[in-house]
Amino acid sequence: MAGPMDASDEILALRAEIAEHNRRYFELDDPSVSDAEYDALVRRLRELEAANPDLITPDSPTQRVGGAVSSLFAPVVHQVPMMSLDNAFSFEELEAWGQRLGRRVAEVASLACELKIDGLAMSVRYENGRFAQAATRGDGRVGEDVTENVRTIAAVPEQLVGDMPAVVEVRGEVYMPMASFEALNRRQAEAGGRLFANPRNSAAGSLRQKDARITASRDLSMFAYQLGAVEGGPGFRTHTESLEAIAAWGLPVNPEIRTLGTLAEVYDYCRHWLEHRHDLGYEIDGVVVKVDDLALRDELGATAKAPRWAIAFKFPPEEKTTKLLDIMVSIGRTGRATPFARLEPVFVGGSTVGVATLHNQDQVRAKDVRPGDMVVVRKAGDVIPEVVGPVLPRDNPRRKPWVFPTTCPVCSGPLVRLEGESDTACVNVDCPAQRAGRIEHFCSRGAMDIEGFGEQRAHLFTSSGLVEDIGDIYTLTEEKLLGLEGFGAISVRNLLDAIEASKTKPLPNLLIGLNIRRVGPAAADVLARTFGHLDRIMDASSAAIAEAEGIGPLIAEAVHAFFESPRNRAVIEKLRAAGVNFQGPETDDDSPKPLAGMSIVVTGTLEGWSREGAEEAIKALGGKSPGSVSKKTTALVVGAEPGASKLTKATDLGVPVLDEAGFARLLETGELPS
Repeated sequence: MAGPMDASDEILALRAEIAEHNRRYFELDDPSVSDAEYDALVRRLRELEAANPDLITPDSPTQRVGGAVSSLFAPVVHQVPMMSLDNAFSFEELEAWGQRLGRRVAEVASLACELKIDGLAMSVRYENGRFAQAATRGDGRVGEDVTENVRTIAAVPEQLVGDMPAVVEVRGEVYMPMASFEALNRRQAEAGGRLFANPRNSAAGSLRQKDARITASRDLSMFAYQLGAVEGGPGFRTHTESLEAIAAWGLPVNPEIRTLGTLAEVYDYCRHWLEHRHDLGYEIDGVVVKVDDLALRDELGATAKAPRWAIAFKFPPEEKTTKLLDIMVSIGRTGRATPFARLEPVFVGGSTVGVATLHNQDQVRAKDVRPGDMVVVRKAGDVIPEVVGPVLPRDNPRRKPWVFPTTCPVCSGPLVRLEGESDTACVNVDCPAQRAGRIEHFCSRGAMDIEGFGEQRAHLFTSSGLVEDIGDIYTLTEEKLLGLEGFGAISVRNLLDAIEASKTKPLPNLLIGLNIRRVGPAAADVLARTFGHLDRIMDASSAAIAEAEGIGPLIAEAVHAFFESPRNRAVIEKLRAAGVNFQGPETDDDSPKPLAGMSIVVTGTLEGWSREGAEEAIKALGGKSPGSVSKKTTALVVGAEPGASKLTKATDLGVPVLDEAGFARLLETGELPS
């Protein structure tokens, strides 16, 4: 172990480094390291201070909450301090916290578990039921007055309802829903602005605007999780009772809060949400566990920084920093040229990442990442890792900006920026990368579902000359396959059986597999149902195709142009000769269509349906399901985390709004609930 002088030097260095990270995080909303790396620095400092208690000082980051208060806003002194939480990163650390509780109180009968929303802690004060003030946590004692900005958040009511204390302060987390974050970054990219790193930074930056109109445009929301100062009104025995009261007053409380009896149950709850965190419409980075009994909380008390009666179980990090070694370009099945980052391998989001997407030319420019930079890498669930942006130390001169290549890295053909679009593409249809990509796509699960015919075999068959286009797939034989690397008698027979079975796939699968520009599952289904046979789609004019419900002129022109190509027609004839199904679904025109003439828009997440399933249910009953609200909209179906613009427009136009139960009744009866 390091000696006292060594420990003192390291402690001083860590305090300075953590203080700078706190300044960037809390004051500038521009962190230079990931949460996990920051947590590691704090944990190391705690270890050193625990081993050398005589070196602990009141100004240490381990003894303080948050950061300094910004000079942009008036200070607000918190009547009840807003403390931060101690962290646990494993079940063992959670158990250790439970044991500490057991040494201080006789028994903890119940624990309240809440999702740890990744946003900005907020105090909202109501006087006689009316919204009076909102303040950030700041350093825990003094926060920033952001009243007018918080007033623009639709989830924060101006007036509470029912019986409530004369003065009530509610603590909560202001956050930006994922859909709003993605829409904000799209607007930033279109305007040539710098992209936001994550929803938490976006929420914090949006709240710290001097112009509240900017905050209002950012579609923020809030979940209330705690009472602060209360004057008058009822007393509560448990935290759960207080949350029920907060919800009854009209404030949003997260629906996933649970009260559990044992730490084992708490850990199961944590593991469940670690696995399902991306099922939500907002970001979480852990679970907060609290003693439910308020009297026990008083008995347990707090340290200088954190309450003893609560702890945050932190999830493994999904963001890390690493070095960007190079930016390269891949060519997809449509010719799209996608830039990607080659990275120094880093463990993030449960796996080691060495490659991450950069999306397109505009995204590289907006993120302003350059080979040699230290960058933030993000991985969310099964999503492909992406580079969020650079970490820019002040003393590190920038290298030259990366320039998008003008020639294809595979075939050396020209790369062309498509007019009016963000994509750059290789225009050589015979590019080997495109050919292999088209064949892999045709065989994929969403198209013809030929099991065992993936990326590796697509490249093998094209490079060996066995398959030039998708029509050649049906000419493969045992004689051609036996002897190829990786093929024996059993694997050959399995592949040929899968190819034979694909011939009976429904027409929508074939339309998807043909790789027609702009045609996805929904458009393929409409075309198959409307025309009933591939030949009729091939012979239709673009105007006739555009008349199909939900198709429109852009898709119609793409479909018509695809089938006008002699090259594509030749491939279609190969498929016909092989016996691939061209027949569409049988339609029963005499079946009742209770939603005929209705236009039903769906927004948000429904428990009983996927978005596609809800739209299909509407269409199957004769209705339309467009993507936007208009004067012609019959009703708007609203699930969890709905699009704010759709809901606002429906309200402005007087369009009926249905919850999930109302939607079910509409499907069953064909009538809007009264």
